[in-house]
Amino acid sequence: METISLSAAPPETISPDLRCKILIIGGGAGGISVAAALKRQRPDLDIVVVDPSERHFYQPGWTLVGAGVKTPASTMRLEKNVIPKGVRWLQTDAASFVPDANLVRLGNGQIIAYDYLVVAPGLKLEWDKVEGLRETLGRNNVCSNYTFETASYTFECVKAFKGGTAVFTQPPMPIKCAGAPQKVLYMTADYLRRHKRLADTRLEFCLAGDVLFGVPFFVPILQKTMQDYGANVNFKHTLTAVDGPGRKAFFKVVDSEGKTSEKIITFDMLHVTPPQGPVDVLRVSPLANEAGWLDVDPQTLRHKTYANVFGIGDAMGTTNAKTAAAVRMQVPVVVGNLLAALDGKEMKQVYDGYGACPLTVAYGKIVLAEFLYGGKVAPSFPLDPRVPSRFSWFLKTQVMPMLYWHQMLGGYKFDVGHRERTYSS
Repeated sequence: METISLSAAPPETISPDLRCKILIIGGGAGGISVAAALKRQRPDLDIVVVDPSERHFYQPGWTLVGAGVKTPASTMRLEKNVIPKGVRWLQTDAASFVPDANLVRLGNGQIIAYDYLVVAPGLKLEWDKVEGLRETLGRNNVCSNYTFETASYTFECVKAFKGGTAVFTQPPMPIKCAGAPQKVLYMTADYLRRHKRLADTRLEFCLAGDVLFGVPFFVPILQKTMQDYGANVNFKHTLTAVDGPGRKAFFKVVDSEGKTSEKIITFDMLHVTPPQGPVDVLRVSPLANEAGWLDVDPQTLRHKTYANVFGIGDAMGTTNAKTAAAVRMQVPVVVGNLLAALDGKEMKQVYDGYGACPLTVAYGKIVLAEFLYGGKVAPSFPLDPRVPSRFSWFLKTQVMPMLYWHQMLGGYKFDVGHRERTYSS
C-alpha cells in the first residue's frame, strides 16, 4: 500500500473518493455513542464511522473477567450490531489526517472528505515496550486484564496459585482507568484469603509513579487496603522486561536522588498492565499536541486549532481519567457543541472533567471514586465514597453494563447528578 502522507501533496490537488457531513474516527465507546446521539437528535445527518474491528468491547468488564465474575462473551458484541441505524460504517482504519483540507486517508486507500470530524481512536497498548512480554503473555503465569483474549487467563492463574510471590505492575501515566492495576491485586488477594492461601503469599505492587492514586482524597483507604492484604507497594518501579520461563520480572528503579538501577523480582504469578500511548496515526498528525495526544480544549472538547474537529475518549490530551464513565459525560458535550457549530451558534456545553473509577477492594465491595478536573471529589450519591460499598458493587457488575449496551450506545444521556462535595478527614 502507498504510504506517502497526503500532507506531502497540496490540499487543492487531492480529490476525495467519499464525502460526508460528519466523520467519526473510531467505533469504540466514544465514537458509537456520539454517532447514536447525533442520529437521535438529527436523523437526517450524514454520518460515517471508520473502525476496522469486527468486535466491540465493554472494557470495564475485563477486571471482572479476570476475577471470575463475568465471562469474556458478556463483554463483547459484534461491531455491526452496535452501529446506529442510518450510519455508514467503513471497516478500515485511518491512515493519515489532513485537517487543513478536511480530509482523511483511510487504510484501504480511499480518501474521505468531511465537514466535521470527531476523533475517537482510543489509545495504543504498547506491549513491545516491555522486552519479552508479548512472547510470554498468556502462559508461564504471566497474565493481563487488558485484552479480551487474555483477561480470563488471569483468573486461571489466581485459581491455580498455591503460594509464593504475586507481582502486579502499573506503567507510567496516562493509562486507562488508573485504578485498574491495583483492582486486580485486591481481587486476587481477597480470593486467596477466602481460600486460605493469603498467608503463604507475598504480594508486590510495582508502579512507575510515586502516588498510589491520582486523587489524594482516596489514597488513605487504598493504603489501608494494601496494608490489610499485606501487600508491599513499590514506587518508581517500571517494568522493562519479562523472562516468562525463568519467572523473572525486570524493573528500572528510580531512588529518591533520581539515580536508576535494575531490580529483579522472581514471581510465581505476574499481572502486567502494559505501557500505553497515543495511536500512531494521531501522534504524527497536525491534530496532536507535543505528547502525541489530540489537542482539544478541555472544556468544549473542540480542537484548539481546527474549529470543525472535536475529540472524545482516551485519545484526548486532557487531564481527566481515561474511563468509560468519562466518555459518558463527554458525549453530550461533543454532540451539543458540534450541533451548535453546525448551526452557527455559540457552544454552551462544558465538560467538567468528570471521571469515575470503581475501585474493587474485594469481592462485593467497591470504593466508587468519582472526581472532576483538579481531583475535586464529585460523587453521584450522598454517601461517603471512601467507604467500600455493596451498592457500588451492584452498580459495577449489574447496572453499568446494562446502561452501556442499551443506553449509552443507543445515544441516550444518563447522569444521576454528580456534584462536588466536601468531607471531613
